[in-house]
Amino acid sequence: MAKSRRLLVAFAGFAMCVSMALQTGMTAQAGSTKNYLDVLNGGVASVLDPSSVYSSEMLNATISEMDLAAIAEEEEQSKLVMANVRDALNVRSDASEEADKVGKLYKDCGGTIIERKDGWTKLQSGNMIGWAKDEYLLFDEEAEALANDVGKMIATVEAEALHARVEGGEEAESYGLLPKGEILEVISDSEEDWICIDFEGKDAYVSAEYVSLNFQIDAGETLEEIKAREAAEREAKRHVNYGEYTTDADTTLLLAALIQCEAGGESYEGQVAVGAVVMNRVRSAAYPNSIHGVIYASGQFTPAMSGKLNRVYESGKIYDSCIKAAQEALSGVSNVGDMTHFRRNNGREGLVIGNHVFY
Repeated sequence: MAKSRRLLVAFAGFAMCVSMALQTGMTAQAGSTKNYLDVLNGGVASVLDPSSVYSSEMLNATISEMDLAAIAEEEEQSKLVMANVRDALNVRSDASEEADKVGKLYKDCGGTIIERKDGWTKLQSGNMIGWAKDEYLLFDEEAEALANDVGKMIATVEAEALHARVEGGEEAESYGLLPKGEILEVISDSEEDWICIDFEGKDAYVSAEYVSLNFQIDAGETLEEIKAREAAEREAKRHVNYGEYTTDADTTLLLAALIQCEAGGESYEGQVAVGAVVMNRVRSAAYPNSIHGVIYASGQFTPAMSGKLNRVYESGKIYDSCIKAAQEALSGVSNVGDMTHFRRNNGREGLVIGNHVFY
């Protein structure tokens, strides 16, 4: 299979978010401290070889064409916009507070600028198109910085089956086979021909030849999507208190399966912490109010996106430690306070437990 390492800037991700994507023709460079949006930068000087034997006419024509391409690229780059709110902001049908609401853009979500006027920005985020006030948005470098902070690079398996290995190399021991379509969080691609990915909280390596790379951030919801999600949550008939969570055995196992997918290779403390994050989101007004709703909100958890969570849940082969961690989290135990996010430790400020940082 031909190597596929493209950058797909996708507005998808954590709670209450709907995926969208912008395709570019550039090579992705993933890494724990990499500014992924840097690959969108460049210009004539970075690609034009002054020693080339062009005629002056050819050179001027080339520079003109490339200047236009650079300008178009910069304009495309400048279209990124990110929400700058504590919880959520209303997006409206017109640039007025009196206009009808068309949806919501949540904390850490982003979109693409369509038009700007009079202190308002028309944007697209997921399936939602509408106007938001500039005072609640970030643009340019600030938007890029936030996108890199809250977004993540993922790898999608394109082969029918792919080994997740202990280290880079065909002879390295395999943790197991990953099916086609599996979505994995990228830790680094610093090794030639190998991508370091998260495998149940452990570092693992997959061949770069058989995966595509995608950079993801969150997007908002239309009113219709909000109504549909809320109806699904009511149908689930879950109930939550701020202490012990009243639930059934199946939901406990679902939470345990998620803990295993995200932190099966972590210490017990790290497993409890992942369960606590889920429960903190359930209790927060900024997220769905059920375990099922939090876990399966579009793009929220990579294992739920890829189908891995369902496979682990249906297999019944869930680690005893993950079940115990789920039960503790359900009982109200939290070793991460009221934190609602975690990711692989990449230097971000927060509470570090094992390979994860919580914030």
